[in-house]
Amino acid sequence: MSAPDGRPGRSCPTAYRYAPRTLDRAPDVEAETLLVVGGLYGNVEALDEVLAMAAREPGAVAIAFNGDFHWFDASAADFGRVQGEALRHAALRGNVETEIAGEDSGAGCGCAYPLDVSDQDVERSNAILSRLRETARAFPAARRALAGLPMTLVARVGASRVGIVHGDASSLAGWGFAQAALDDPAHRRWLDNAFAESRVDVFASSHTCLPALRAFDFGRGPVAVANNGAAGMPNFAGERFGVITRVSVRPARDSLYGARVAGAFVDALAVRYDADSWESRFLASWPAGSAAHDAYFPRIAHGPGFPRERALPRAA
Repeated sequence: MSAPDGRPGRSCPTAYRYAPRTLDRAPDVEAETLLVVGGLYGNVEALDEVLAMAAREPGAVAIAFNGDFHWFDASAADFGRVQGEALRHAALRGNVETEIAGEDSGAGCGCAYPLDVSDQDVERSNAILSRLRETARAFPAARRALAGLPMTLVARVGASRVGIVHGDASSLAGWGFAQAALDDPAHRRWLDNAFAESRVDVFASSHTCLPALRAFDFGRGPVAVANNGAAGMPNFAGERFGVITRVSVRPARDSLYGARVAGAFVDALAVRYDADSWESRFLASWPAGSAAHDAYFPRIAHGPGFPRERALPRAA
């Protein structure tokens, strides 16, 4: 994975950065079951399904939106619905929320894309962000609320401490929890340090848009990174559902894959939203020839070229 450069969409502003030790703090959220919803991307149908999933859980349930809950919701009605519901729950800001909360910062979409992402895809993301910012300008109170959201949250689920981030352990737009990075032996020292300084048992992230669950043991007991990929888009080749991360004191009944960490069950759950209705809603805002259609419609219709096997847990 190549490092980003300073161009809009590839740069990582210094304001996006934080130290892993800032997660060594009292929990912001406590629950028996935590649903971490990263990358909703303005998918109203996925939002409805996540709320229904939470309602089916027994005991004390919390939902945490860990950034990029906005993206494709360029219509005012969809933007207002997503904003209102996300802020009813625990929420942090991703690069999308950070950038639409203000005017152009020079960071483009704020994705900090690595160099193996094409310039064309970066330009499309910058164009999507610009259009979404136009929508957000009609919601000045919402923009102020987004600007005030934290970059990290800490949750306690049973005896397990969960660090909820958008990107990785040190940056809102970091790619250190991407599947390729998690499987890179040269990355292990950085991961060891992130867990040691934060004192969390689980990192729950998103941002990279593709999922992975990896367990590690750095000599202090098992820990894990759970990257849910995207709640509001397909995550696997030929499969049209989103994914969220569930951390609970109770086992999941419908896990795609999971691990056990510090007494908690950490699982990826499918968000089986109404894919046809979502496709129609997407096309109403982003018809053929638009930046989002060119960049994302093939994935929305058919899934990415990413087999589920690449996300499955493996110990390292």
